[in-house]
Amino acid sequence: MKKTRILIADDHSLFSEGIRNLIEEEEDFEVVGQARDGEEAVRLATELEPDVVVVDIVMPRLNGIEAAKRIKATLPTTPILMLSGYDYEAYLLQAMRAGAAGFLSKGARSSEVIAAIRAVSAGEPAIDQKTAYKIITRLVSTDDSVSKPTLDELHERELEVLRLGAKGMTNKEIAQELMISQRTVQTHFNNIFRKLDVRSRTEAILRALKQRWITLDDLP
Repeated sequence: MKKTRILIADDHSLFSEGIRNLIEEEEDFEVVGQARDGEEAVRLATELEPDVVVVDIVMPRLNGIEAAKRIKATLPTTPILMLSGYDYEAYLLQAMRAGAAGFLSKGARSSEVIAAIRAVSAGEPAIDQKTAYKIITRLVSTDDSVSKPTLDELHERELEVLRLGAKGMTNKEIAQELMISQRTVQTHFNNIFRKLDVRSRTEAILRALKQRWITLDDLP
């Protein structure tokens, strides 16, 4: 069985060990390293090339946001799941802009953490829906000139893919719905990311909402 190799970065040893024990209860998961600060997280990620990196936002020497940026610069296809125990809502957009594929509160249930790791490992986003909805509502209610579309508009098929992604559908489900291959779905998402100048599906959805390309009715 091929295991998903996971790197944990958290300066709180008790929490880090707790996450490690939780992860290693899964037969197909393996913890390959534990970092105690942001700089060590970047170094270990570069050396170990894990399948998933789980990063705490508040860490010494280099915070999780900056660590995520550096990791993505070196390992652009490696998904990052960020955890936070502070100002959860305020950190979400920063995490997405840093390239995080998922974001959870440290108060999340064990099952939610495992599900989030599986989701980001499969190329899907993982975000607490309540917090995401609050931020989306605030974004779309803001009336300013910056929110007006200035980037290339999405093609009809790309917009369709993004709307289905906003509903929480996986690449496989989108492919089945549109009767195209999963590779084509990922190509559409890559084009969407490039046009919107974003790094993740969630940030693309937030940007599209702000620019009125999709609406709250498109969400689950």
